[in-house]
Amino acid sequence: MSSSADLSTILNRILDTAADNLRITKILVQMGLDPNNITYDALFDRLLEIVLANITLANMFALVGAIFFVATLLMQRMVPLRVANMVGCAFFATSGALSGSVATVLLYLLLLPVNAVRLRQLLRLVKKARNATQGDMSMEWIKPFMTERKYRRGDTLFKIHDTANEMFLTVTGKFLVKEINVEIPLGRLMGELGFLTPNNRRTGTVECIEDGQVLTITYERLLEIYFQSNQQFGYYILLLTSQRLLENNQRLQENISRLEATLVQEKAVRETAAAHGIA
Repeated sequence: MSSSADLSTILNRILDTAADNLRITKILVQMGLDPNNITYDALFDRLLEIVLANITLANMFALVGAIFFVATLLMQRMVPLRVANMVGCAFFATSGALSGSVATVLLYLLLLPVNAVRLRQLLRLVKKARNATQGDMSMEWIKPFMTERKYRRGDTLFKIHDTANEMFLTVTGKFLVKEINVEIPLGRLMGELGFLTPNNRRTGTVECIEDGQVLTITYERLLEIYFQSNQQFGYYILLLTSQRLLENNQRLQENISRLEATLVQEKAVRETAAAHGIA
């Protein structure tokens, strides 16, 4: 009870002191104004005096840094955001040096290399993704973002209509799409269509027919790369999926053509047999 009473007393004192310090009258006195004679002209002149008194080189650098910091909050793309953040950190560090604040200088000097490393990673990713829009279908650039996984013969990677949450890249071994009986070549993606379907469902069943290794990446990581690479990666995925859909469409057309040819042959055989029977 004594401890509670002491704590209550301390809190009351803190609140009373805060209320006293935040009174309009005291604030006006601290600003050098007469609480009994406040006019717009007097208030404006006093604020102007305060601003002019604080116009120093250190404060000007801090102001510019603050502008760049606010700009980063309004940016939607990661690359310009990182650049603006680095510029802001440089101005804040300079302001800290001019004002003699060692903590400020160290903080923003440490943030500079962090932003520089992230910016370099983003620029490399954007360059790789831009190559995709120019026809480079190599998947080498995405491998550092993927994890290795091994399968044995007879293992099923995923089944049709299963919930899809990752994409595969074949490295070694053999893998078969069972519904269309097509073997996926090495260096090709598997499961990318589930990334684009509205309900993220598998469109086929893939089975390992020879011991092999794949690289996997989750759809969450794909989305992260997509947004951080200035949407270039999205175009890359569209190229890959479009190519896969065109291949599937061509395969379907070939199957239809073969089926039609078979039906024509069977019809001709029946007609010939019927003609011989009549004769």
